[in-house]
Amino acid sequence: MSAEEQPLPSTEGRDPSREVVDAAPMAEEKAMEAALRPKALGDFVGQQTVRHQLSLVLQSSRLRGAAADHVLLSGPPGLGKTTLAMIIAAEMDASLRVTSGPAIQHSGDLAAILSSLTEGEVLFVDEIHRMARPAEEMLYMAMEDFRVDIVVGKGAGATSIPLELPQFTLVGATTRAGLLPGPLRDRFGFTGHLEYYGVGELEHVLRRSAELLQVQATDAGFAEIASRSRGTPRVTNRLLRRVRDWALVHEVDLVDDDAAAEALDTYEVDRRGLDRLDRAVLEALCSTFRGGPVGLSTLAILVGEETETVETVAEPYLVREGLLARTPRGRVATEAAWRHLGLEPPEQGAPLGGAGSTASSPPASPSSAHSGRSAGSPGPTTEG
Repeated sequence: MSAEEQPLPSTEGRDPSREVVDAAPMAEEKAMEAALRPKALGDFVGQQTVRHQLSLVLQSSRLRGAAADHVLLSGPPGLGKTTLAMIIAAEMDASLRVTSGPAIQHSGDLAAILSSLTEGEVLFVDEIHRMARPAEEMLYMAMEDFRVDIVVGKGAGATSIPLELPQFTLVGATTRAGLLPGPLRDRFGFTGHLEYYGVGELEHVLRRSAELLQVQATDAGFAEIASRSRGTPRVTNRLLRRVRDWALVHEVDLVDDDAAAEALDTYEVDRRGLDRLDRAVLEALCSTFRGGPVGLSTLAILVGEETETVETVAEPYLVREGLLARTPRGRVATEAAWRHLGLEPPEQGAPLGGAGSTASSPPASPSSAHSGRSAGSPGPTTEG
């Protein structure tokens, strides 16, 4: 099939406005991300503590002439875990093998990968917490003793064949470190947690990416894009590409803050980085339920999304920005959420629940429910 005959990727169920600020990578932008990634630890922007600690680990390994200790990188998506894995391989002058946790569902899958490694090679396992348990147990011995036992046969006739492995460095990346079993987590020699970026650090990322993409922008233009990037370099680079597209179409040679704001408003990304779904959640809370509390399933129905989408995609950023709070009774909009929407928050002590909500209706007493009478109605008369 020729390039012209290749089918276009399906866009069914995809929200274009959501994709602009989603921290997860999209298939069509991976090649562009690779071009923008720094190749050396000195070029990596931000994460100063992790970067300094990792530099000591790598320098020590080079001086000893040995493979670096196994490295676990944790943190939200889009902060540079894959980039750091590539940098580790480059700094150690070693080849990089890339796989992911969901792709390793059997111990045989892992054995095939480990047996083909070369001396000093770096094995990067993305989303390592999603690896199957049998593969995890095999990984324990591989990380510690550089050896695995291959079981041949079944039942009483099964035999174990030891397989020696070359020394390698495992780099694991996870967005949910708490799901990793303790024995696996303890076998990593270095653990680094990546934090969200500040606006100043994102401006440095933008300047480097703008130079590679040949985008001309003022300091105010960079600051405008950085302030809407949700603290995530991946989102920063994506917004920069959308601003570049807007500027090219509108024949804008120098992007200032007004041009950047107009471009990002076109893609429904507001000044705090909120997109359509984020604002829909806040508007449902404030306009329909007067701030909440509202259950997650009710909130998902109102915004037309799955509960998992609201909980894992929209809520983390809203909570981090102080616009939404999770309580035992449900989700609650904070005063900052009302202000952001340009609404006046309700007075203290005002009843919660808005139009269509029955949360404030007092429950009927058991006796009246049993008798089918409303509270206060007269009882039956007795005659003769």
